[in-house]
Amino acid sequence: MTEQVQSDSAVLLHFDLKLEDGTLAESTRRENKPALFRLGDTSLSAALEQQLLGLHTGDKKTFSLEADAAFGPVNPDLIQFFSARDFAASGGVPEVGTIMLFTGINGSEMPGLIREVAEESVTVDFNHPLAGRKVWFDIDVLAINPQLEDTNAYSAG
Repeated sequence: MTEQVQSDSAVLLHFDLKLEDGTLAESTRRENKPALFRLGDTSLSAALEQQLLGLHTGDKKTFSLEADAAFGPVNPDLIQFFSARDFAASGGVPEVGTIMLFTGINGSEMPGLIREVAEESVTVDFNHPLAGRKVWFDIDVLAINPQLEDTNAYSAG
C-alpha cells in the first residue's frame, strides 16, 4: 500500500501560492527548492493540513483557502505607529513598502511593513503580508516522510 499523508507526516512538496488576481505570491518551483513541512507542529494552518491529509507521493492538488483559514484576518493591534525620530539612528525614515526587522520586547525579531510615512510618524504593519487575503495553492507531493539525506535529490532536479 502506498504511504499517504497523515496527521504527523513530514511532506516534501512544491507549491505555488497565488492571490485572487492570479499574482504569484510565493513559489518553491521558481528556485526549484521544495518545502518540507511537518503536519501537527502548528507551522501550517489546520485548514491547510486538512487539504494535505490522504494525499500520496506524486499527487497534485489545487485548492483555495479563505483568509481566516490561511494567514488569518488583519489584526489592527499589529499596526503600530512610531515617531519618525525613532528611525534616525537606523539611517532615516524608510520608504513606504519597505520591510524592516524590528526587535520585540522579548528580544525576538519580527518583520514589519512600512505602510505610511507622515511628517512626524511612521505606520508599521506587523501582520503577515497575506493576512486578510484569500489564497490559492497548487501543490505537488514529492515525498512523504523523506529521509533528510534524500531531500537534496529533490532540490537538484
